[in-house]
Amino acid sequence: MIPEYNIYVHVPFCSSKCNYCAFFSHACANPDWDQYANGIISEINYWGKKLCAPDVATVFFGGGTPSLMPPQFFDKILTAIRKNFNLDQNCEVTLESNPGTINHDRLVDFCNAGVTRLSVGVQSLSDEKLKFLGRRHTVKDAMNLISDAIKQNIRLSADFIYGMPHDTTDDIIKMCQDINSIGLRHCSLYELTLEPNTVFGKMNLDMPSNTEMADMYMAIDDTLDLQRYEVSNYAAPGFECAHNQNVWDGAPYIGIGRGAAGRIKIGNQWYEQMGNNEVFAKIDSKTRAIERIITGMRQVRGVKLDPGIQKVINMDFVTSNPELLNMTTDNRIAATKQGMLILDDIILNMTR
Repeated sequence: MIPEYNIYVHVPFCSSKCNYCAFFSHACANPDWDQYANGIISEINYWGKKLCAPDVATVFFGGGTPSLMPPQFFDKILTAIRKNFNLDQNCEVTLESNPGTINHDRLVDFCNAGVTRLSVGVQSLSDEKLKFLGRRHTVKDAMNLISDAIKQNIRLSADFIYGMPHDTTDDIIKMCQDINSIGLRHCSLYELTLEPNTVFGKMNLDMPSNTEMADMYMAIDDTLDLQRYEVSNYAAPGFECAHNQNVWDGAPYIGIGRGAAGRIKIGNQWYEQMGNNEVFAKIDSKTRAIERIITGMRQVRGVKLDPGIQKVINMDFVTSNPELLNMTTDNRIAATKQGMLILDDIILNMTR
C-alpha cells in the first residue's frame, strides 16, 4: 500500500533578509520566476513518476516569501502537482506570506488558484519592534492582510516572535491579549533565537534569561484564547495545521526546491530526500524512529507508541518521570506542561 504523502515547496526569495533569519533565502528584487517555476515543475514531474503518483493530503508553500510569487506561477506549479499526484478532495494548500507583498486582488488570485490556508508573518503588533526585527511592513499592513484573508473565508494563521531584548512577562501577556482581540483560530509564537551568521547573531544583544523565557512561555498558555497543540503552535479545535501535524507524526513528505528536504518511503525502506537533487540516502529504522520521537514529542498529544517506536524508547525513563511524561489514552507518550520546558533534555533520555 502506497502511503499518503505531503508536499513542501520551497520559495527562496525575499524582499530583504530579516535581522534574525537563518533560513535558506535570498533577498532578490526581481527573481526569474519562469526559471524558478520550470525547475520546480521538473522536480514535481520526477517525484510523481518515481513514487507512482501517490495520494497527497497537504501542500505547503514555504520560504522565503512565497507570496512574492506572481499568482500565475503559483497556479502553474499547483497544476503540475495535481497532474503528477492524487490530491485529496479536501487537500490543505498553505501559502506563507508577508504583509506588504500581497494585496486584496493578489490574494483573490491565489485563492482562486487553490490556496485554502494563509500563514501571515506578522511577528509583532508594535511598529517599533517590527523595525528592530528588520521587517519591511507595519502593523497596519499586517492587519489589512488579515482582514482580507478573513473576508476570503480561508483558514488563517499568523506568526509572532517573543523574547526580544527587554521583553518582560507583562509584555507577552499584553501581546497575547492583543492577539485575542484579532480573533485568530491559529497562530504560532516563536521565541527569538540568535542564530550564527545573522545580523542579530553578530550583535551583543541583552536577551532575557532562561528563567524569564520560561515565565513568558507559561504566560502564553495562561493568556492566549487558543490551545497549545505543539511547542510553538496554538489553535482552536479543528484548526490545527494538518501539514505540520502529518509531518510531526511521521507521515512521508516530499521537499521540492533548493533548501527543501523530505522523508519518502519506497516499500518498507525510508529515504532522506533533498529538493533540487535526485540523489537520496537510505535511513535505517532506528534513525527514522528517533526522528519521529523528536518531531512527535513536539506535539502536546505526543508520539505514537507503535512497534517502531517501542524498539528505541526507554520506557523506564518514561514511567519513572510522571511529572515530565505521561501515557495518553490513545497510546501516545506526551510531555506534561512542565516537561515541555525541558523537552530537549527529555528526548535525549527517551531513547536507547
